[in-house]
Amino acid sequence: QVQLVESGGGLVQPGGSLRLSCAASGNIFSIYTMDWYRQAPGKQRELVASMARGGSTNYADSVSGRFTISRDNAKNTVYLQMNSLKPEDTAVYYCKFGVQVSSTEPLNNYWGQGTQVTVSS
Repeated sequence: QVQLVESGGGLVQPGGSLRLSCAASGNIFSIYTMDWYRQAPGKQRELVASMARGGSTNYADSVSGRFTISRDNAKNTVYLQMNSLKPEDTAVYYCKFGVQVSSTEPLNNYWGQGTQVTVSS
């Protein structure tokens, strides 16, 4: 089984910064995609940023230029550096990894438990 543990959420003032982390543990053969999603109250979960195994990245228009996704393959960890935060960034942030647990198993998606980010003065 694969477990994802997130950290780094909290309360920050508008214009501030936060750095989220998500570390995977368990039976991992290879991690392909590492994604960050968020879900605000009353809204659908949306993709914020993603990074492929080769390093290519993709960002939602609403965070492009403010958020940066990065990964440490040796630590099975993905980070989300969030700068110039706005009240509309308030949401629960989730990480999702595309993981293969062995060379003969298909790729499956695993989710973190979520971490609250609140941007408010």
